[in-house]
Amino acid sequence: MKNRVDQHASRNVISQKLTLVLCIFSFCAGLLFTNRMWAMSDSKLITRPTTLGSEGLKVVSEGCDLKKMKNAKRDPKPIFGEVSKTHQAIQTLDKTISSLEMELAAARSIQEAIVNGSPTSEEETRSLSGKRKYLMVVGVNSAFSSRKRRDSVRSTWMPQGEKRKRLEEEKGIIIRFVIGHSATVGGILDRAIEAEDKEHGDFLRLDHVEGYLELSAKTRTYFATAVTMWDAEFYIKVDDDVHVNIATLGHTLIRHRNKKRVYIGCMKSGPVLAQKGVRYHEPEYWKFGESGNKYFRHATGQLYAISKDLATYIKLNQHVLHKYANEDVSLGSWFIGLDVEHIDDRRLCCGTPPDCEWKAQAGNICVASFDWTCSGICRSVDRIKEVHSRCGEGENAVWSATF
Repeated sequence: MKNRVDQHASRNVISQKLTLVLCIFSFCAGLLFTNRMWAMSDSKLITRPTTLGSEGLKVVSEGCDLKKMKNAKRDPKPIFGEVSKTHQAIQTLDKTISSLEMELAAARSIQEAIVNGSPTSEEETRSLSGKRKYLMVVGVNSAFSSRKRRDSVRSTWMPQGEKRKRLEEEKGIIIRFVIGHSATVGGILDRAIEAEDKEHGDFLRLDHVEGYLELSAKTRTYFATAVTMWDAEFYIKVDDDVHVNIATLGHTLIRHRNKKRVYIGCMKSGPVLAQKGVRYHEPEYWKFGESGNKYFRHATGQLYAISKDLATYIKLNQHVLHKYANEDVSLGSWFIGLDVEHIDDRRLCCGTPPDCEWKAQAGNICVASFDWTCSGICRSVDRIKEVHSRCGEGENAVWSATF
């Protein structure tokens, strides 16, 4: 019995020793296998540089740098700076998208005009197709009864015949008298204008019924029509009793050619006249606040210029643009809520001699000259030649100019 107990005890001792040896062996084998697997994993990472390059490691290491993260938390200025830059970039992108949308709309309107057969000459077809770019389109606002005024302009600052065609081809300057039609289409007034146009070929006829109280509508139609017919950088409206130096006007405009949505003229802010029967009476005076208030800043109506973006805007939205009694106020109201740069240039509203003459002698030639008391040159038919001789830039100025 005792021998059996001793044998069982010795077996237990041997079993415990064997178990201990097996455990040690398994532990050593596990370490050897684990080291082998890590070595294989490291070798794979080394042989695959494209998976995570040095730039990626740098980013990861920087991202895991707790010290830098703490510093970033302590100093919020860089974060706000990045947010500000992002906001500015978004604003710039928004303006770019807006400009592209406007250009796309203009292109669509031109395409529609071509499809509908709106062009009436090879010149207009060429301009509509985008093959010819112009510097400016000058629309001289005129009326049926202003034949003598038109002739006085033709004999002074507006080139005629081959010179006018040369001005268009070489300098990219279009000049046209702007007029609509009478209430009786095809009547004696319309026939007189057709005969005059056949003689000189310098009219832009509008789909508009002429009338003094319809000047705002005429201005709106003029810009919408001009931007459809000619692809120009600037569109100008001038009255037919104002003297203009074309080369000086061109040099003035090209200083702003890289700007978007510019509105150039002699900016003013006159009183809103509520009293009936007075000149420039504003029937909708109540929209401008209390009695005695003034209008918002807008260019005086004798001469002003707008960039192509704004002319396109007028064309696309002409059906909803509100008309006030005074056309210069109407134009200013169409831009008041837009991101438009107003440029106040007093050379666009010089007086007649001696004012413009003194400025010309000082080397500061005026763009336009007229009398404020007459809202144009007083007795322009008789006096415009005198203004031209004393305040004109010279006949060769426009031909030697580089725009």
